[in-house]
Amino acid sequence: MDKFIVETSARHVHVTQEDLEKLFGAGHELTVKSWLSQPGQFASEEQVDVVGPKNTLKRVRILGPVRPATQIELSLTDARTIGVTAPIRESGDVAGSGACKLVGPAGEIEVPEGVIAAKRHIHMTPADAEKYGVQDKDTVCVKVDTNGRSLIFGDVVVRVSEKFSLAMHIDTDESNAACAVNGTMGEIIK
Repeated sequence: MDKFIVETSARHVHVTQEDLEKLFGAGHELTVKSWLSQPGQFASEEQVDVVGPKNTLKRVRILGPVRPATQIELSLTDARTIGVTAPIRESGDVAGSGACKLVGPAGEIEVPEGVIAAKRHIHMTPADAEKYGVQDKDTVCVKVDTNGRSLIFGDVVVRVSEKFSLAMHIDTDESNAACAVNGTMGEIIK
């Protein structure tokens, strides 16, 4: 079976336009720092502090473009460090998730729900899904061969859209467990 890139998705924040303006000032727009592997997605220059009851994560990058809901994606280690709940969820599934405060240069906001640990997933186009014999929302296992820490990730959700580019995303805890580096490849096993 063909292999695909496995990328580490570090802690980050997605914000609504309304929340962006509360944090950075009226009329503020995100500034592209670098483009990400998913078409139209970018790491912005803007950063915020993520505040929990126990601690603060300083300078957490905002990813763009703005979204319909504010969401904070942390590793489980990050969540424990700041004392917040971060259920393992697919992006966008924030109902009943953890709470925190975001602090920017122009203001701060209380986020009553929106903190999650992103469920590991593979972005695929419909053509990719056909090639790999999977469908949107399927759950697969992915083998990652690395130097001294090869492992098999279970519970990997397949996400299919014409807007995606083929790549698997794992968080920093998962990346460290596999000793993943830039260029790490994975393959679906059945």
